[in-house]
Amino acid sequence: MLVKWIRCTVTDRRGFERGQRKWAGLPGEPGFRGQGGGWSRGRQGVAHVFTFWESRSFYDSFMARSHDRLAASQNGTYTAMRVTLFDHRFDVKTGFEPRFTDADVVRVAHTRVREGRVDHFAHMQEKVWNPAMAGSPGMIRGLFGEAPGREFLVLSMWRAAAEHGKYRPERVERLSLRAQTEADVEALTGDVVDLEPSWTV
Repeated sequence: MLVKWIRCTVTDRRGFERGQRKWAGLPGEPGFRGQGGGWSRGRQGVAHVFTFWESRSFYDSFMARSHDRLAASQNGTYTAMRVTLFDHRFDVKTGFEPRFTDADVVRVAHTRVREGRVDHFAHMQEKVWNPAMAGSPGMIRGLFGEAPGREFLVLSMWRAAAEHGKYRPERVERLSLRAQTEADVEALTGDVVDLEPSWTV
């Protein structure tokens, strides 16, 4: 499965949201699996959208045919768009599905890993971080994805904002030490996204 992560700074919120509803036509596209997104909790006016495709070839075909027509309605409503494509490597918890209807919040962690540390980083994600996240109250499902250039995405869906708040800093610190995160990671950014139900396709 291919994961597309879009981040942008919205300058015309009403126009952007109106345009976002035009993506309701996606389910007719071959290989489309799901889409959802919302607003960053920590960064004013920043929108995140996550789209899932069965494979890169289905995605490339969509980009060549229908994408520009659907995207046209949002032209001029945002700046500074960043798009990254990730290949799904494994699930966090079990049975990841690109469904957003039962989640309130998405947490996203974006990591660039040091050269020579990729295998260790992925192993620690599987053995240390995944069980900790899977055991957290309110955590529904998630995935671990990889992009070229030693870039990784951990995307996790949560049932309520309050539940995600229980994933406390001191616990994260303990897990980081155990996973030797500092030795693996060159750069780490993250965000908490409040999902907008009307963006779910």
